[in-house]
Amino acid sequence: MRFACNNKIIPVGTKIRCLDIGVGANCIYPIIGNKEYGWSFVGSDIDPAAIRSAQKIVQENISLNGKVELRLQHQPKDIFKGIIQKDEHFDLTLCNPPFHASLQEAQAGTLRKLTNLNAKRITKPTLNFGGKNNELWCEGGEEKFVQRMIAESKQFSSSCFWFSTLISKSATLKSVYAALKQTNVIEQKTIPMAHGNKTSRIVAWTFLTPEEQRNWVTTRWIN
Repeated sequence: MRFACNNKIIPVGTKIRCLDIGVGANCIYPIIGNKEYGWSFVGSDIDPAAIRSAQKIVQENISLNGKVELRLQHQPKDIFKGIIQKDEHFDLTLCNPPFHASLQEAQAGTLRKLTNLNAKRITKPTLNFGGKNNELWCEGGEEKFVQRMIAESKQFSSSCFWFSTLISKSATLKSVYAALKQTNVIEQKTIPMAHGNKTSRIVAWTFLTPEEQRNWVTTRWIN
């Protein structure tokens, strides 16, 4: 993906800045990215409780101090606006978007998962896997959320090298590709993933031309 212009070498260190959209209470992506590659992170979320929880994790882990910053998104309909500041740049944005289109759909999905895990019918719609309401569902679900993300990313075309998001539903891909085409991205990638019986993929896109990508690497990663 983003490393083809860097001789396929993953850049490391805090000079690599990532933005995690919907960081959540557990701060998972920043923890993994910092541990594995030493990257620095900004994590955003619309839930003040999630931000407080993630902030506590950062404060209690010396290795994360000064390397992870949390920002509250005050406008739930915005994704990058209000988070990416003027003249601020990120090498990568990440997101695990809300999967379901409604609370009812989220509860029904949870019931199916619990039933499959327990090999018996479960009727109490208790949300599992640590997901909070805003993490599991939003109006329009994954498809509409990612469409909004792609449209808004155009406004920050020079602020980020690669935008990316997890796509859980294969049926979502058609509309995602259409949105990317409409937004006139320069390059896009789809990275398939599989874990057990679950398949998903990461879709990434950039507005930078090949020359601009090379300049980004030279000025921000090497120097």
